[in-house]
Amino acid sequence: MKVTDKIRDGFWRWIDLVAEGLVAALGHFRKERTVCLVEAELDSFAVSAADIGAGTGSGDLKLRVENGSFATPLSARVETALRGSRIELLVRPERFVFKPLELPSRAAEFLDGVVRSQIDRLTPWSADQAAFGSSTPADLGSGRIVVTIAATAKAMLAPILQAFSGAGARSIVIRAAPPMASPDMAAIKITEENVTRVLDVNVVRRVVMITLACALLVSLTAVMVSTFIGGNLQARQDELARQIAKQRSALLMSRHAAGDPKTLAEQALIRRKNESPSDVIALEILSKILPDTTYVTEMHIEANKLQLTGITHDAPQLIRLIEQTKHFSQATFFAPITRSPSDSRDHFSIEARMEPNFSLTP
Repeated sequence: MKVTDKIRDGFWRWIDLVAEGLVAALGHFRKERTVCLVEAELDSFAVSAADIGAGTGSGDLKLRVENGSFATPLSARVETALRGSRIELLVRPERFVFKPLELPSRAAEFLDGVVRSQIDRLTPWSADQAAFGSSTPADLGSGRIVVTIAATAKAMLAPILQAFSGAGARSIVIRAAPPMASPDMAAIKITEENVTRVLDVNVVRRVVMITLACALLVSLTAVMVSTFIGGNLQARQDELARQIAKQRSALLMSRHAAGDPKTLAEQALIRRKNESPSDVIALEILSKILPDTTYVTEMHIEANKLQLTGITHDAPQLIRLIEQTKHFSQATFFAPITRSPSDSRDHFSIEARMEPNFSLTP
């Protein structure tokens, strides 16, 4: 299958799901009279329960279907009960083939599609020829579930649908229960025919398609208008950008002219930055060259002059270490070396000139 065919099939499946969802939602909020009938004998239906309005009653209502119509004319009471009602029919299990189907538990999320794909294998009919439904999944444990599939030929149910449609029913639901089903097992829904087509899936599908077409038309119109307006705005933006660039170029030319105060100030700042030593770099270099036995208790930096005060085992050695770097020069003691009676280490005070070198290597 081509990619385009897959996209087309996926689109139509999505339309069908939307239409079915809308029909289900609208039907949930719509209140209608319901008449329930049970097929006691083949093609013979009797009322099981009814909500047919005041004054009509249900009595011993029995109907027999022959060749797509009722065998006897409907009385006024029966016709009133059926017209505009939701007819729910519980038909005899002899009409259906019942098959159990074991599936993984995750298959419950898309059970309808799985059942449809298995109809050809489990029944004598294809999915298009069969009317079918499935029961509520039952848990088997170990991540498995089982459902009961009920299926029959659509032609088998066609006379029943035709007879009740002719009686003016609004919608017809056909259900079936397995022959040996437990009393608490719900009947399987086989089909639901929306006779009046007020909530028909095909009608809703067309409405969805028309709505999508209108939305697409509105979107295309909006895109065309946006493109036209956006093109004009882009042209104006480009013109403004050209004017700004022109003005900026003129300002730069005036700033780079000889004698411009702002240019002179910037040049002075750059020169000062390049000619002034960095305090942070000086501190980093000192941390690398001073021995681990040297402790600096005070450090002062003023302009390009550095003053250190601290304690070490060999104060003259510090002068040599500082002089050997390219970051300092003219290192000397600005105060005598002293020692305390209780400490044999030298108390030093060194002064040096900082050079404007921005390398982190001593």
